[in-house]
Amino acid sequence: MYRIFLVEDDHALSLELKKQIERSGHEVRIADNFRSVCGDCLAYDPHLVLMDIMLPFRDGYFWTAEIRKSSTVPIVFLSSASDNLNIVMAINMGGDDFIAKPVEPIVLTAKIQAVLRRTYEIHGGNDVIAFSGAELHLNDGSVHCGGKQVELTKNEFRILRTLLENKGSIVSRDALMLRLWNDDCFVEENTLTVNVNRLRKKLESIGLTDVITTKTGSGYLIS
Repeated sequence: MYRIFLVEDDHALSLELKKQIERSGHEVRIADNFRSVCGDCLAYDPHLVLMDIMLPFRDGYFWTAEIRKSSTVPIVFLSSASDNLNIVMAINMGGDDFIAKPVEPIVLTAKIQAVLRRTYEIHGGNDVIAFSGAELHLNDGSVHCGGKQVELTKNEFRILRTLLENKGSIVSRDALMLRLWNDDCFVEENTLTVNVNRLRKKLESIGLTDVITTKTGSGYLIS
């Protein structure tokens, strides 16, 4: 479990984001004093900070600069001000990523998981995700298990990575379609089923059976 410090002045949105992040198994604390964001953040000692830009009293850029004086905790900006200038400024101010509002739940979870994994779970330059006694290698899209390995296609890799980044949570078919094909091209829904079935067969070929569970009417899950 990782600790997430959420700095968002929209109370209803902050509660919804808290609920969504907690579904991934993380602990969330919502900032409630916008005059002492830095002090409260450092006292909580989070693994990741979600930082809105437009805040009362001081903006998110100010608080990021204050936090950076004492901590290297990853900071992900969360803002409806998602023009290129704000994105570049956010990264230059010490942000590790940027999520535009309104927030798509699958994107929020995936980005948080990706930053946490890069920061705390990848060691020695090995860009891998471990699961079920196997490893997904992110640099070449291969899966290794028990001395065997299999190469995944681009879509198979994206499906497996998305499911692993949301491990323990059901990923809807619509969310997977959004992750795979986001270029406005029409893709038949059956194409996703075909890719999931091919991925399952490849995993089974190296001894990984029943890794992906189908939740009828909901989506897919890796426990």
